[in-house]
Amino acid sequence: MKKIIIALMTALTCTLPSQAQVSFGLKAGINISKVSFNEDVATATNRAGIFLGPQMDIDLPFPGLGADIAVLYDNKNVKFKSGKTTEKESLHYIDLPINVKYMIGLGRMSNIYFATGPQFSWNIGDTDILQDSYTLKSSQFSWNIGAGVTVLGRVRLGYTYNIACGNTAEVKGVSSLTDDFNFKNNTQQIHFTYLF
Repeated sequence: MKKIIIALMTALTCTLPSQAQVSFGLKAGINISKVSFNEDVATATNRAGIFLGPQMDIDLPFPGLGADIAVLYDNKNVKFKSGKTTEKESLHYIDLPINVKYMIGLGRMSNIYFATGPQFSWNIGDTDILQDSYTLKSSQFSWNIGAGVTVLGRVRLGYTYNIACGNTAEVKGVSSLTDDFNFKNNTQQIHFTYLF
């Protein structure tokens, strides 16, 4: 996984147009998980988690267009309730979001931006959850849609909605009921990025 991330970042850097401006920074924020789940089985409560990691920011040589790629440690928390039983789960991932941005404003110094792009996530925590009745998928593909503001050329505040494209976890041993019992984990994110 580490080799894949390094290879992707290296390839992206090497293929950038020579006029592109690249900067690096640190991204951090909180996420709120929204689990899509069959409520006949259990109910899920939204809970906050955190994410943190380095980011590469790219201003492309086209008016208003940019991109960013980050490598994030992501901790998502959810709480399930079935009957009188309540169980909390902490999910741990390495995320690789790759977003294209369109910026409106005073160039790099101050702008409003809109962003979208794919995200690749790898599970680095426990694979069995909910009393070992579910298995988390080892990797997950999702899509980001977001917006935010950049101020002083270095500080960025943003909101992202991360849409899971496929199941986050699958029930064990009940293959005929998987469509009803599996769940997806969409996430809302509020994040802060400081560019060096």
